[in-house]
Amino acid sequence: MRIDMKKIFTVLVFFCIISSCEKDDFCTQNPVTPKLILRFYDNLNRTQLKNVDQLYVWASGKDSLFVNQSTDSISIPLNTIANETVYNFSRGNIVNQFTIRYTPQQIYVSRSCGFKVNFDEVSYISNNTWIADFEATTTIINNQNAAHVQIFH
Repeated sequence: MRIDMKKIFTVLVFFCIISSCEKDDFCTQNPVTPKLILRFYDNLNRTQLKNVDQLYVWASGKDSLFVNQSTDSISIPLNTIANETVYNFSRGNIVNQFTIRYTPQQIYVSRSCGFKVNFDEVSYISNNTWIADFEATTTIINNQNAAHVQIFH
């Protein structure tokens, strides 16, 4: 019985190609970096959600995220390469500036997802024009499962 070197070489090359393949790696955690979730409540009945009419939302120096909306909740991104993000919330002609300060924490998720950013030591400042008051529900933003801030108006 004679061994054909060409066939052996072909089988070895084929085996190397097949064994070097990897499964596709998909990121199943989307979105990876959580957004800030705000819920709007009635200032007189603080357990009652209340729509904000004619709501415009934009970050300083950026385009509007919400234009003439009527909603009781929003989710907005935070700047992952800074320690604060300043948003303007306009209702009608009245603008309320809302500043979010935090410490970004970059966390490796996986090869397919890359890195995500959580936000620690979160604090808020408002100039309280049409926003009467606000209450933070957490000082860490690491998910989008519930509101992070309750805004009363």
